[in-house]
Amino acid sequence: MNSESTFPYPIRLAASLICVLLIIYGLYALQGIVTLMLYSLLLAMLLFPLCRKLESWKLPRVAAIFVCLVVLIGVLAGIVWLVSMQMANFTDDFPKFQDKMNAVIDRAQRMADDQFGLDKTRQNNEIKRITNDVLHNSGSYIGTFLSSTTSTLADLSLVPIFVFFILLYRDFFRSFLYKLFSKTRRHRLDDVLGKIYVVVQGYLTGLVLVIGIVAGLNTAGLLILGIDYAWFFGTLAAVLLLIPYIGILVGSLLPTIYALVTKDSPMYAVGVIGVFSFVQILEGNFITPNVVGSKVSVNPLAAMVVLIMGGQLWGISGLVLALPVTAIMKVICDHVDGLKPYGFLLGDPEYSRELKPTTRLPKLDSLRKRKDKVEKALANEEQPQNQEDTRN
Repeated sequence: MNSESTFPYPIRLAASLICVLLIIYGLYALQGIVTLMLYSLLLAMLLFPLCRKLESWKLPRVAAIFVCLVVLIGVLAGIVWLVSMQMANFTDDFPKFQDKMNAVIDRAQRMADDQFGLDKTRQNNEIKRITNDVLHNSGSYIGTFLSSTTSTLADLSLVPIFVFFILLYRDFFRSFLYKLFSKTRRHRLDDVLGKIYVVVQGYLTGLVLVIGIVAGLNTAGLLILGIDYAWFFGTLAAVLLLIPYIGILVGSLLPTIYALVTKDSPMYAVGVIGVFSFVQILEGNFITPNVVGSKVSVNPLAAMVVLIMGGQLWGISGLVLALPVTAIMKVICDHVDGLKPYGFLLGDPEYSRELKPTTRLPKLDSLRKRKDKVEKALANEEQPQNQEDTRN
């Protein structure tokens, strides 16, 4: 008996929804280990070409993986060192920044007193009340943030270990997939794995290159405006591209506030907004499409939905992992018959090709000519029949 006729459609739909909810709950409950494994898998894919190149030079696999990890840790350590140096310089100048910030607040209070008749003493009391409320409520948030940051750093220290074993046992994992999907032909499974690797590898390498280009453009624009710590602000906004669509917007807030406080004219802040807006337009319309290409062919609506869901599910990690995980899911959906509609839904629709008519509609004159030809042909066929009838 067919399994689809055994249970009614509402029961099968309810069972599917329950399974989806259980999977989402499991991903939320195990977010620590799941995000750790996903980060490790993505980094392993990023390091795989270097590891394979070293192995082609007759270097043992363990030694090749060790060299790859040393390179990765060295690059990350260099980035952290540069950022910490910029942060240290920024901290040294913080008292000057605080004095200028107080001057800006005092100027705003005088303007509010002159324009709206708000007494300065009343404004100070209101600011103190809001500040006390923020400090009182932020204590628990700071504790939660510190504990989560500490646990995150502890988890990230395990990433190199997981990356090492993923690269070391990659053939073992492939054999496991062959056994798990034994009814699927190996060449088809290899095709799916190869496309997943191409998508993720292209996305990661392209993203690193895009971050470098955007960091250079941001820094150049801030240097032209004469903003201090241009390298720090420009690189920070570029790194926040890891959070698609909204990262560079968040990264532009800090240099805008800094320019508004430290510069005499508010036009510097307007200039900072203009620089970051221009760079964002370049990044979205020219840099990312040409560098990353169509590796992650997820339509913007689906991308925004998965970003919101990823943020709700895993926080910042969910925002970073949303697009590559969705790209992997799309590749899998495109190769499974029952999931192909969902792969189509995640993809970028080509309206110009699908909605454009394949042939032009004939003109009215050509229709009339065709009609006349058909009528003449029918008339010629009827004449011999009429002549035969008369003879009979």
